[in-house]
Formats: sequence, structure tokens, C-alpha cells
Amino acid sequence: MIFTYGVGGLEAMIQYKNTVPGIFVRRLNRFVAEVLVDGKTEQAHVKNTGRLQELLVPRAELTLQKASASNRKTAYDLISVYKPGLKWVNIDSLAPNELMKQQLMSLNYDVVKPEYAYGDSRFDFYMEAGGEKYLTEVKGCTLAADLEHGIGLFPDAPTERGVKHLEELAAAAKEAYHCQIAFVIQMNGIHKVYPNDDTQPEFRQALVRAAKAGVQVAYYGCHVEADSIRITGVIGDTGRYTG
Repeated sequence: MIFTYGVGGLEAMIQYKNTVPGIFVRRLNRFVAEVLVDGKTEQAHVKNTGRLQELLVPRAELTLQKASASNRKTAYDLISVYKPGLKWVNIDSLAPNELMKQQLMSLNYDVVKPEYAYGDSRFDFYMEAGGEKYLTEVKGCTLAADLEHGIGLFPDAPTERGVKHLEELAAAAKEAYHCQIAFVIQMNGIHKVYPNDDTQPEFRQALVRAAKAGVQVAYYGCHVEADSIRITGVIGDTGRYTG
């Protein structure tokens, strides 16, 4: 039995509310950026711990979401960045899981459970259908490599956690789980995600081992606007790593 692909009957989409435009000034640390809102200097929470060096450049246009809590140190969350060639890029690290939750809920699974413990890892989603067990681990991609051929790269910073997840997925696949690593592409015009060998060759090695163990590789393309993101389609590409 193979993994069920498809966009499903419902459109997986996030529409952000209470957004305002801004201008990027500098990144103070992994979690906080200095931005301009209506010419005034503010601090925004960066909802992505990746390097984002090709996106967060001085004077880049931003979409910011006003924070709902009044006691926060930062008044805004940084949602998306405008980059010529890609247009808007969503950098909300919570968005891929929310989109995938909607995607899986629209399919014919009997059970969809987030944050599922297996081995020494916690996977993003566990599903059941017809007595079969499924695991999905979600990775967001924000690094474009080849706009002409629609190729992105993952990771943009070393991720030992990502390597560990692949190793655990491979182990689960050998125990009759149907396993998938799902790359949710938070950019326009990018349709495939390849391992970033310059950043972490170990990730490619782990991905090849996982695919050969039966883990399926899928790329979820998205359409991104300043204040929204939605899944537009999915491509399965396991054969690239098993041939």
C-alpha cells in the first residue's frame, strides 16, 4: 500500500489577519529583527530560526502581523518577505504544519493526530486508515536555488534534528508504517526541494537511506501572497533517491 497523495477536497490555506507592511532593517538575533513600520523603528519576532540570509536584506519589504498579547517584548510577528523573482516568501515556521494539518484532515484518514511520539523522536503527524498506520514529518523550505527549473534547497542551516527524524522514519518504515517526509515550499515558482549539500551533506545521506527503507518524499507547492499561503499541488519524488 502506498502513501495517499493529493490536495484533497478542501483547500489548505492560511489567511493572516491584522497585518501591516514594514521594512527590514537588521536582525538583532535569531528571534528578533529591527523593522520600520510607518517610518518608526519597531522590533518584530522572527518566526523562523533559519539563516534567511538571502531574504532578510536591508530595505526588504515585509508583512508583519500585530501581536495580540500586550505584554510581549515585540509588537509584531514577521510573516513574509518580498524577494524579486520569487515575489512573496512566507517565513512563518508554523505555517507548514498548519497547512499539512488541513491537508491531511481533508483526506480519508480515520485518525489524524499531531505530535506523535515514536522511538526517540516526535513526528508532526500520525494517521490511520483501514487499519494501516502512517507517519508524516513536515519540513518548510524557504531557500530557492534555481528559479528557472523551480528548485529549492533544504536545509538552509544544519539540522541534526532533521537527520534524526529521517533515521527514525526509516526505522518506522521497516516496521510497516507508511512514512512520508513532506517538504512544504513557502515560495512561488518552486516545485521541488533537493538536499543542500553545501550546508549539510549528512541530510542527503540520511534522506537516501530513508527513501531506500521505504520513506516517501513529497514536495507540496504553494502560492504565497503578502498575507496568505495555500497549497496548490504535490509531487512525489522518492525515485530520485532510490534509483
